[in-house]
Amino acid sequence: MATVLIVESDPLQGFLRKSILEKQFHDVVRVSDASEALCLVEQPQFAPKLGLVIASHPMQGIGGPAFVAELHSRLPQVPILVLGDPHTLNPDIGSDLLNGGWFRILPRPFSIDQLLELASQMMSNPKLKTA
Repeated sequence: MATVLIVESDPLQGFLRKSILEKQFHDVVRVSDASEALCLVEQPQFAPKLGLVIASHPMQGIGGPAFVAELHSRLPQVPILVLGDPHTLNPDIGSDLLNGGWFRILPRPFSIDQLLELASQMMSNPKLKTA
C-alpha cells in the first residue's frame, strides 16, 4: 500500500487530516513544513512507497508553488494535492504545472468526503504514476 504524505503546519489540522486519511489509506505520514517533507522524500526507504502528497497552502518556509515545483522535480511520478485557495496559488505556479495532470487544487472550504474522493482518484489514476 502506498504512503500518503501530509504537509500541514497547523498541529490540529494535521492531526485531524491524518486521522481521517488513515481510515482509507493505512500508511499516512504528517510533517509540519515543506523543508521537512523534502528531506523525507530524499530518504531511499521512503520515496519509493510514496503515492500522494497532500499539502496545505499557504505553508511556512518554502512557499506552496516553490514546494510543488521542487517536489515534482524530485519525484515526477507522485501526484500532489494542494488544499487552498486556487486564486492565490495559480498565478505563482504556472500553466505548465497546472496542465500536467499530476497536480490538483482542492479549494477551501471542502468536505471530508471531497478530500477522500479526490485523494482516492489521484492515488488510483495510472496516468499519474508514470514519469
